[in-house]
Amino acid sequence: MDTAYDVIVVGSGAGGGMSSYLLTNAGLRVLMLEAGRDYDPIGEVPMFNLPTQAPLRGAATPDKPFGFYDATVGGGWQVPDEPYTLAEGSGFKWWRTRMLGGRTNHWGRVCLRYGPYDFKPYSRDGLGVDWPITYEELAPWYDQVERLIGVTGAAHGLENNPDSPPGVHLPAPPPRASEYFIKRGLEAMGIPVAAMRAAILTQPLNGRSACLYATPCLRGCAVRATFQSTTVLIPPARDTGNLDIRTDALVYQVDVDKQGRAKGVSFVDRKTGRHHSVLAKSVVLAASACESARILLNSKSAAFPNGLANDSGLVGRNLMDNVMGEVQGQFPSLENMPARNDDGMWVGHIYVPWWGHGMQARKELDFPRGYHIELTGGRLMPSVKTVANLAEHCDAAFGSELREEIRRKYGSYYGFAGFGEMIPNERSFCEIDNQVKDKFGIPVLKFHWQWGEHELRQAKHMRKTFSGFIDRLGGKVVQPEHDRLIAEGGEAIHEVGTLRMGDSQKNSVVNQFGQSWRTKNLFVMDGGLFSSCSDKNPTLTILALSWRNSSYLVEQAKKGNL
Repeated sequence: MDTAYDVIVVGSGAGGGMSSYLLTNAGLRVLMLEAGRDYDPIGEVPMFNLPTQAPLRGAATPDKPFGFYDATVGGGWQVPDEPYTLAEGSGFKWWRTRMLGGRTNHWGRVCLRYGPYDFKPYSRDGLGVDWPITYEELAPWYDQVERLIGVTGAAHGLENNPDSPPGVHLPAPPPRASEYFIKRGLEAMGIPVAAMRAAILTQPLNGRSACLYATPCLRGCAVRATFQSTTVLIPPARDTGNLDIRTDALVYQVDVDKQGRAKGVSFVDRKTGRHHSVLAKSVVLAASACESARILLNSKSAAFPNGLANDSGLVGRNLMDNVMGEVQGQFPSLENMPARNDDGMWVGHIYVPWWGHGMQARKELDFPRGYHIELTGGRLMPSVKTVANLAEHCDAAFGSELREEIRRKYGSYYGFAGFGEMIPNERSFCEIDNQVKDKFGIPVLKFHWQWGEHELRQAKHMRKTFSGFIDRLGGKVVQPEHDRLIAEGGEAIHEVGTLRMGDSQKNSVVNQFGQSWRTKNLFVMDGGLFSSCSDKNPTLTILALSWRNSSYLVEQAKKGNL
């Protein structure tokens, strides 16, 4: 390709979409390269189709692990002809999307701000590392992101759970009837309950419609009521006339000149198998924490024998994901409730922020950091498995008695899902597997994974705490036969940390603006940047960092420093 661009952006999800939005509006000429196919949720999302209109009534299958209607196309836990490998004894699952907009088409839309403690964890307990920035530095960028994409919320004044300034967040929907039951019970125990912060519009914003409370957000949103890069960021970037997009372009290396500066990237067309190179003054990697690490590790040259930006040896290291555990309970108090519509936002209207900071300060807990709780349940749209799951826990075996018990108990089940902070460890990382290549001849990633003792103790605390909540609320614990204490690494789909930022080239891959220490015109804009994991979902922070770092890139480009 002969066209020279100001910036090449690799990836089109949260980080890549936001970066392209900022760069094009600043007047820079941008090429976005996306490994997957083109995707238009406005025309492709079957928002109002019922489970009965789908094959197998929408049930999960190997190629659609989240069900037939999940927005992910051409991707999932496995991508055909594009494998990854696992080191012996490692259990890790890598979710990849191969579509314009990346994971923003599929995610749950939970938008929790990292708090002051999350940016300085080492200073608090001596574990992991501190970020080179503070919450106060990132707060204005959180404000701008929330104003642009629309995030629900309410001010609660809770420790390490920052509120948005007045007028920034959208009104939070009221709790569902069954959520009032959970909320009142937990608050009576002294457990804080907060309005969910979600990138789902409760009122019109910037020409986008408010949520219709119709179908799960994992389908994508044809009315643009949820945040997706494909509906909120990419269209206005295109409207500037400064954005070109090439899909099915799998980038496998950053090309450098004799001075060690990035001069562009090389990619393979996934449809034709042909290899191409394209030139640019700067390169932004936003392909996801692990994919961006793969690109840099495969970008070897005489000047960078261990991979580009890897002078510290930390590219691919410090891989983290949220600790995830769940306990489900059945509550007789919610039986025989009047029929009602519990659809609302796809996520719960309430959640439980971590409440244990004081206990940890008093040394009453045997693990550091914490977790928040997301609630699932109520009288939602039945799936193909709903009756079978209910019947599994019924006393009646068959016939009219079983049908009556299912009707009585429908809507009385609630799940407590914990998402906790992982501390980076030396046994969890990704590297290039030099023995295995994908169909295009590109070396693949090998994952090493092991939960630490901190995370296992945290998961045990989740199990005990959730079971105690259920008991005190008058319910009983019901768990499937395949129950497990903690999910596999990667299963939360919140992996971060592989290209972490820092205050020194010795302890990090990039600086506080996501800029490579040695290759100044190379930037990272995805979850690989994170210095710690936090219990909070990462997407909002990826968006805020991308806005901040892209603004810095524009500033440096206009000064001629890139």
